[in-house]
Amino acid sequence: MDTVVEAAIRDHIIRWVRERAEANGGFLHRDELLGFTFDGSRLPIIDYSRGIRNPAGFSSTLAIVSSVHGPYDDVESESDGLLHYAYRDGDPFGGDNVKLRTAITTGMPLILFRKEVPNFYTPVAPVYVVDDYPEERTFLVALDESFRFMGDLKELSLEQRAYAVRLAKQRLHQPAFRTRVLLAYETRCAMCRLAHGSLLDAAHIVPDGEELGVPTTANGLSLCKIHHAAYDQNMLGVSPDYTIHLDRALLDEVDGPMLRHGLQEMHGSQITLPRRPSDAPSRELLAWRWERFTGAR
Repeated sequence: MDTVVEAAIRDHIIRWVRERAEANGGFLHRDELLGFTFDGSRLPIIDYSRGIRNPAGFSSTLAIVSSVHGPYDDVESESDGLLHYAYRDGDPFGGDNVKLRTAITTGMPLILFRKEVPNFYTPVAPVYVVDDYPEERTFLVALDESFRFMGDLKELSLEQRAYAVRLAKQRLHQPAFRTRVLLAYETRCAMCRLAHGSLLDAAHIVPDGEELGVPTTANGLSLCKIHHAAYDQNMLGVSPDYTIHLDRALLDEVDGPMLRHGLQEMHGSQITLPRRPSDAPSRELLAWRWERFTGAR
């Protein structure tokens, strides 16, 4: 396949993946990825059984999958914010590794899929294979094309490392947190039950800048954008018994139907909890946030 044609197809696939994921709430189902078509022909974006997708006509890898077993990516280096992706099994200079290695020289963008829960994938795209470490049997994957031109990535400056870690937080951790939380709440707002994924956020109970602000479902609430904004601005709070409370000034305010039905009528009601008890918001974390809400009133 001509490289110009391949680049155009990749661009189309990446745009489709990002748009579809955002419409869903930040993720795609396995069936959507396997059922993708281009120009009337099926072109699966992930492999049926392997964690790498190398379409026959492509010069380099299209997508890699990372299964996640904790709040952070299992191939991410916390020291430099880059992804250390292990060689595929078999010949280190053959098989799937050939197209991963080719991606370094072509600069073709890839899609990284984080497999947060079975059958659901959080896309991070574009990403780039920027180096090969044979002694570690890993490829280095960056979240920004600029890393292709930074020289020896083992010798990153403190400023470059800080940038990479910040980028990882924005492009890996935050989307993954949103996926886990929205799926736990079945893609509905915990307050008003709105079910449009593109209008939902994962709200931190304890902000991520705090020591307790870990990106786990127990520290998250699935909220529509208006309730998320109100929660972050302490216009409403959630007590440890899962009850919604409005700030007194907002409760007494007189305005249009959005204020009345969208906010004031929430006062005194209970949030909807996830089906799995392990996904429910932590009462201890809610108590931490509740103290800030009551103190701000």
